[in-house]
Amino acid sequence: MMKGPKKWRLFALMTALLVFLSGCGREEISTLIPAGKVAQDQFNLLILSSIVMLFVIVVVTIIYVLAIVKFRRSKVGEDMIPEQVEGSARLEFIWTAIPIVLLLILAVPTVYSTFDLADVTAMDAQNEDGVAENLTVNVTGKLYWWEFEYPEQEIRTAQELVVPTGERVYFNLIAADVKHSFWIPSVGGKLDVNPENVNTFYLEFDKESSELEEGVYFGKCAELCGPSHALMDFKVKTLNREDFDAWVAAMQEEQAAPTETLAQEGQEIFEQSCISCHAVNSAGAPTGFGPNLTTFGDRTTIAGFMEHDEETLKNWIADPQQYKPGNLMPAPEEINNGEPFSDQELDALAAYLMSLKVEE
Repeated sequence: MMKGPKKWRLFALMTALLVFLSGCGREEISTLIPAGKVAQDQFNLLILSSIVMLFVIVVVTIIYVLAIVKFRRSKVGEDMIPEQVEGSARLEFIWTAIPIVLLLILAVPTVYSTFDLADVTAMDAQNEDGVAENLTVNVTGKLYWWEFEYPEQEIRTAQELVVPTGERVYFNLIAADVKHSFWIPSVGGKLDVNPENVNTFYLEFDKESSELEEGVYFGKCAELCGPSHALMDFKVKTLNREDFDAWVAAMQEEQAAPTETLAQEGQEIFEQSCISCHAVNSAGAPTGFGPNLTTFGDRTTIAGFMEHDEETLKNWIADPQQYKPGNLMPAPEEINNGEPFSDQELDALAAYLMSLKVEE
């Protein structure tokens, strides 16, 4: 059994590590490394509230220590009774006024930011030609993936959100099944995604994601929604306006057929087994029961969290429930005449899906 002094040394070491490790974080996912105006405003509120709380802790601690030191038994004896200050108007004013001041310091910027961040009146603004002045993205949360529709551009994608930097991007959030929560930690706080009503808000993205170590920002579902809630991830690619417009143009074009023989074989299998659930054309394509796969080859992950390579993709297709329990993707036997996909069929499907790209 560990003795008392050793326990205290271990506790002190763990506390010191906790303090130092709290400053560590990855730029693409840390709330403590803001990557946009919304995130910066929320971070400033966090710092302000932490300072106020620290002030309260310090003052209370000082009073507590002074009381212990000044009125300790060895110094004043057992019969000494401190001066009673009950009914002191001065003290009553001090401990009433100080909390009010602290609350005002917290409340004023918090209320201002709350109303400012909820202001989405510019979402529907249009220029003289009737074209929307700001980008709006319709986000739909599903078990366990995300769909992103760009109504003005008439395109849609899934699992990877692509947005321009240096401007406000407005979001309409709704769920297709159960409640979810849309959260990009580095860029802004989370907002509920409900099946019964649309929630709206905006975010701003300051930095191009290509400058990040992972090449993308990380997004999460922040509402417990089922057995694979922890795996309901998405990624965010941020581009400058010129590159974003080029991406939109590429998405609006008809997707070219694959040229490699194996990928062509995979396309035939896909159109026999998978096309009823997955769209592979973004412009004007129906939503489909499953994620839109137009940009599958450009993505950085499979199913939102797995390595993006052909071997992992084949494992995912062969047994999706093993990797993401509770998802609605059927087993191969259900869509392949009661038989699992052969190794050749898996190779062909993987080659075809990896060929689905719009980025150069």
